[in-house]
Amino acid sequence: MCDKSHDYEPALMFKVERLLVAREKEYQMARQLRMVRPNLEDLPALELPAGYGMRTYRKGDEEHWARIISDSFGGRERTAQDTKNEITGRDVFIPDGFYFAIHRGVPVGTACAWRQSVDEKEVGYVHMVGVVAEHTGHKLGKWVSLAVLAYFRDNGFISAMLDTDDFRIPAIKTYLNLGFIPVYVEEGQSERWHDIFEKLELPAMTTQIVNVKKTLPDELWKKVSS
Repeated sequence: MCDKSHDYEPALMFKVERLLVAREKEYQMARQLRMVRPNLEDLPALELPAGYGMRTYRKGDEEHWARIISDSFGGRERTAQDTKNEITGRDVFIPDGFYFAIHRGVPVGTACAWRQSVDEKEVGYVHMVGVVAEHTGHKLGKWVSLAVLAYFRDNGFISAMLDTDDFRIPAIKTYLNLGFIPVYVEEGQSERWHDIFEKLELPAMTTQIVNVKKTLPDELWKKVSS
């Protein structure tokens, strides 16, 4: 009998390649993961490690932010102009909510109190948390995020939210420790969170996730889940 299995290999490989490409596109198009802190009560005290300080935005910090984000996020090298385009030049920018962790007077970590619109006064957005690689291991991401949460609390906001990526496991662990809870904003995110909790060796937060919608007023739920 003549073996003709090789006749089907090109077609099979083509199908496999198409499937892999489709999955890659699906991953690229998938939304980031949403996390919500339903209230801003019982925030922990801000206790910076020895040798570090905290301050808010000063004129000229655009270069510092670009350096920190370029180092911590990777990808293209950001510039001071990028900072103006993405942060300080936007109408929702809040100078007093733009935080920097500093070491020997030099900013080495950052997080920004953001809003989805200039009229937003209920749900704050923790935006662009980054720490330069040389200063990781000191929980600076936690402290700058906490500074932003305290800003929201002190200015009358009710809840806070953020978006993150599946591969940012250390950051996700930090956000969970700060009281953030996952919220599913599209199909398939429950499976993604299942994988993350497995990597963290933590039990799934099924009950807490369901309860977020129950505890928030409908208007707030629409804001955090859209």
